[in-house]
Amino acid sequence: MRDLVEIGMGRTARRAYELDDIEIIPSRRTRSSKDVSTTWQIDAYRFDIPLITHPTDAIVSPGTAVAVGELGGLGVLNAEGLWARHGDVDEALFRLVQATEDSDDPAAAVKVLQELHAAPLRMDLIAEAVKQIRESGVTVAVRVSPQRAAELTPDLLAAGVEILVVQGTIISAEHVTRGGEPLNLKSFIADLDIPVIAGGVGDYRTAMHLMRTGAAGVIVGYGYTPGVTTTDSVLGIGVPMATAIADAAAARRDYLDETGGRYVHVIADGGITTSGDVAKAIACGADAVMLGEPLAAATEAPGQGLYWTASSAHPSVPRSLVAEAVDQELDLRQLLFGPSADPRGVTNLFGALKRAMAKTGYSDLKEFQKVGLTIRG
Repeated sequence: MRDLVEIGMGRTARRAYELDDIEIIPSRRTRSSKDVSTTWQIDAYRFDIPLITHPTDAIVSPGTAVAVGELGGLGVLNAEGLWARHGDVDEALFRLVQATEDSDDPAAAVKVLQELHAAPLRMDLIAEAVKQIRESGVTVAVRVSPQRAAELTPDLLAAGVEILVVQGTIISAEHVTRGGEPLNLKSFIADLDIPVIAGGVGDYRTAMHLMRTGAAGVIVGYGYTPGVTTTDSVLGIGVPMATAIADAAAARRDYLDETGGRYVHVIADGGITTSGDVAKAIACGADAVMLGEPLAAATEAPGQGLYWTASSAHPSVPRSLVAEAVDQELDLRQLLFGPSADPRGVTNLFGALKRAMAKTGYSDLKEFQKVGLTIRG
């Protein structure tokens, strides 16, 4: 039964929970971390760890996408970002870094990002970036917005993209535009020969609608990062992640029954900053996590320690700050797999996930989704 709270006379709201509000309950059984598998598979593509990168230029260049792929995850390049608009991305990023150093006004860096994203998209640059990833042998994934998906996808397919991520802050099964043709995801996906991951969503009904479009995966959330994303302040929209993931997982279960066995992956994107958050997201029902800010500390991240999301560059309603730079002292391998001397859960992210699974007695990700949970307070 839904936990409804009365706001005022005749108006109620549902009580929802963030990942910080819950804890994983140990079971009667433990096992060795060596006996735990974190592999997962979407369509024909198999990965060693349940990691997808948030598609922001702050953490994903073509080179970083390759590095993430070689470490067992999936790097997602933003096909509408800096690598698709500027031949000299280093110079563009230098402008951004200078803006953060020369001004205490958070709007200064956002203005630079808006200016950089005002440059036209160049398919030759996108094709070159995709080629670099493809030639490395890792899986090629790129992100497009719902507004430009139909326009860009044919060229992306020709370039060799293998997984398409259609992502916005909030996404629906049909994106309606005034004066133009709406993007009907069901017909759009049906015409493609590659898997599509779509999102973000924050509730059961929208997750179910996206699953019915034929999407191979549904993104839950919009990359919420404390102190960085401002969607709640700008639009009043928020996604309590523990509840949102559990709701999407319920939609997946019901859709599985509805279709007689078609499985759609749930990917958690937001509120995940530590290895404990990764574990709790999987425990709530996610098949994989989409990480952003935690990867900004990697030496391979192109943003020089800065972090922002794609919504920061929106020309009229930006919804992300550019976070203050963090020290880039660890490479991706150590950040993901350790060893770690930091007890805060910000390194060895997937080594810690294996340890959490082992400590609760589960041997794979699907089993771990059944672990017991409790609510704080």
